[in-house]
Amino acid sequence: MDRPRNVGGADRVLRGVLGVWLSVVAVAAYLDDRRVTALVSAVAGAGLLQNAATGFCGCNAALGIDTTTDADDE
Repeated sequence: MDRPRNVGGADRVLRGVLGVWLSVVAVAAYLDDRRVTALVSAVAGAGLLQNAATGFCGCNAALGIDTTTDADDE
């Protein structure tokens, strides 16, 4: 199923950067034996990276938010 994109531009870049940062936090928390922090950070980071990679966010869809523009489709 091909979902329409609703994440684009600066929003997509920001989600990618935050996703990577949260993944680093998850590894650091895991190494520091903070399992709950590691799990929460890893799940949030993976979700943001998925949004950045696919250009689709389920929460945006539910709220009717679309940050794409016609220039993003080129």
